[in-house]
Amino acid sequence: QQSIPALPRHVRLKFSETRNAWAVLAPERVLWPDEISLEILKRCDGKSSAAEIVAGLCTDYNAPPAEVEKDVLGFLQEWTDEMLIRCEV
Repeated sequence: QQSIPALPRHVRLKFSETRNAWAVLAPERVLWPDEISLEILKRCDGKSSAAEIVAGLCTDYNAPPAEVEKDVLGFLQEWTDEMLIRCEV
């Protein structure tokens, strides 16, 4: 919850005009995040903590904090393991 997630230098979030969708560009990979994943990724700005991301999503989607926290932390862990997000403490 205290960690501050950000996209590393080698990962970019870019809008594809051709597909009318957001893409995550990483070396030798292109990922097409769903709506919720995209909302999390947009908030991984290197300034907001995981707790702040959870709180913002709860407010924006009027969703229960426990469920949002579980989903966000799971997503951040998975993407950190894949080296697509870095988390600073």
